[in-house]
Amino acid sequence: MNRLFAEWAAVLGDVRRRLRARGLRALPVTLTACAGILALQLLQHSRGTSGWVERLGGVYADLPWWQALLRTPLSVFLPDPSLPMWGLILQVVVVFGIAETTVGPRRTLGVALLATLAGTGFARYSLWAGPHWPFGLPAHDLLVRDTGPSAAVVALGVYVALRYRAGWTVATIVLAMVVEVVSLPNLAGYEHLAGVALILALFTHEPALLRRRGRAAPGG
Repeated sequence: MNRLFAEWAAVLGDVRRRLRARGLRALPVTLTACAGILALQLLQHSRGTSGWVERLGGVYADLPWWQALLRTPLSVFLPDPSLPMWGLILQVVVVFGIAETTVGPRRTLGVALLATLAGTGFARYSLWAGPHWPFGLPAHDLLVRDTGPSAAVVALGVYVALRYRAGWTVATIVLAMVVEVVSLPNLAGYEHLAGVALILALFTHEPALLRRRGRAAPGG
């Protein structure tokens, strides 16, 4: 436990310094995400706009890929109507805020979108494979609206921990996700693991990708 606190002391120290230096200007993605969640929650419960919200941001495992891709950016911030909205906003404020002040807004948004796409890809695999194949789930567990920031939140927590070499934190998050899936197999839990697996794979190749981009840049 002491190791866990020590790992996050460095992270929170950087967060405090950058917030002190720039204030709310350090959190454009986080603030926009919170405003988006609030707005979409209101719109999806309004009679005249709920259909538009569904058509623009509702992602399902049986949607054509092109439709799922077009809806993914909005789906990240479209809350599940059955979940408490304030809990989602609190997750976004804390995790997106930490990520944005430590790894920057571009990486924060990129990791969030990639993790969400990984979850969407898993849902499609599971629907195709069926419950008798590894990681397959029954169709009635998959044909539900697959939206919200939870997969992005988990992946961002892992990514920030990796960047700070916080191995105990990474292990704790991954173990929590595995326990969730083993104790109660569900689409959300598997999607969280899919997002984490993608981020772990990308992080191992990130130095090589950055070196390649540096060589390709003019004067690099």
